[in-house]
Amino acid sequence: MTDRRTHRMGQIFLINKDIAKMEAEHARDKHVLEIGPGPGILTEELCKLAKKVVAVEKDRRLYRELKSTLHSKKLVLINKDFLDATDEEVLLKDTDIVISNVPYSISGKVIGWLSDRNMQAVLCLQKEFVDHMLAKENTRDYSKLSVITSLSFRVTKIYEVSRGNFRPIPKVDSTIIYIKPLSSGMTARESVIIGALMQHKKKRLKNAIEDSRKSLGLDRNDIQKLSSNLENGEERLFKMPPQKILETARKIFEYQKEKDSS
Repeated sequence: MTDRRTHRMGQIFLINKDIAKMEAEHARDKHVLEIGPGPGILTEELCKLAKKVVAVEKDRRLYRELKSTLHSKKLVLINKDFLDATDEEVLLKDTDIVISNVPYSISGKVIGWLSDRNMQAVLCLQKEFVDHMLAKENTRDYSKLSVITSLSFRVTKIYEVSRGNFRPIPKVDSTIIYIKPLSSGMTARESVIIGALMQHKKKRLKNAIEDSRKSLGLDRNDIQKLSSNLENGEERLFKMPPQKILETARKIFEYQKEKDSS
């Protein structure tokens, strides 16, 4: 599994079965979705405890190997890029949880996918990525990811995984986390607005809106109207707590809807 093609595709695989068993404990008697099963070390353990496992593997070669080596009536294998798959293709009607050693390159997109669907998950992610997820306002690592995570989930660290537990050995350590959805009521559109604003996190809020106006579909007159209704327009975004940023995103969204309907 560590040939040139594996290196070229940036694939890193867990090799420690004890860690896979620990992750799989969260699958007991549940319907599970696994993203990027790779050689199947976690998949095998999931099939022992879960009611059903849907595993989505992009790599055709790995998919074929899994087909030939893993034989479980509980397992549904799908050969597709997870990010291109529809919910109907990868989700059972009663899917309970996502459990995955997430490919580092799609970590942010997976968090966004989970947020949009209010799904719980056990994920093994790059440690630095988790640090950004958990960063608080007025810190260096505070970002769009921090805001979306805080609004969408309660995050619990389960276990720190050193880089030596993977092959090929990556340059970073990993962290296993459990995330449970929160009922913030944030919509997918509000999440997009937050992402646009947080690209300018070091600027004052009113200036961040101004710099994001094209992506938000606003003109200069719109910016003036919005800014006049903002109580915290002079505050720098990276100092604002997630809930305040969400409130701003909602005001912008409401303004967009009113503009579209007029």
